[in-house]
Amino acid sequence: MEALGTKSIFNRSRLTLALCVGALMGCTSTSEETSQTTSAMSGIAMADQVCAQCHGLTGESFSPTFPKLAGQQKEYLKLQLADFKDHARSDKTGTQYMWGFNHLTQTQIAELADYFSSQSPMKADADTPDARGELIFRQGLPEAGVAQCSSCHGAGGQGGGQIPRVAGQHAAYASRQIKVLQQTELRPRDALMKKNHSLSEADAESVAHYMATLGAKK
Repeated sequence: MEALGTKSIFNRSRLTLALCVGALMGCTSTSEETSQTTSAMSGIAMADQVCAQCHGLTGESFSPTFPKLAGQQKEYLKLQLADFKDHARSDKTGTQYMWGFNHLTQTQIAELADYFSSQSPMKADADTPDARGELIFRQGLPEAGVAQCSSCHGAGGQGGGQIPRVAGQHAAYASRQIKVLQQTELRPRDALMKKNHSLSEADAESVAHYMATLGAKK
């Protein structure tokens, strides 16, 4: 019995490793078999066996390389997964880790979005809020033509519909995405937001640090 249990755990670990390697390899022919395996999975199974490796089982990722997905807006998640499936996003981290998911079905996209959006919202850092970041988030920079972040993302950074939740997101990840949004060819769906993300590097980091302190504390 013990040997059988050990074998089962080993086989699952081997499958998980294969799935992750296939995803990291992107859309090359060598990942075709793995892609076919994931295409047969339910969204819940994929969240457990694949997505959890980077984003955490409940979407509360530990590494700032990977965004927190816990409590993220459902419609936003659907759009981003569709963009990765269609290779519409070409930012460096996205292509490195997500281009292998071009075999996602519409059902899987819907199930993944349902799963992560239904989790408890991402937890905030307990650090002291950034005053400069709070100013930008609440009031914007009128002299630079930058609107307040809260006008789209909400007073609490909760987002809504196609606008992402930013409250509690990793500061390092959020600041990187602000820079990506300044290059519209990398995320063409968000081209209309380029002007509102025309922040200096220092201001981008400040507002990202402030947003990371919003929401429920750890």
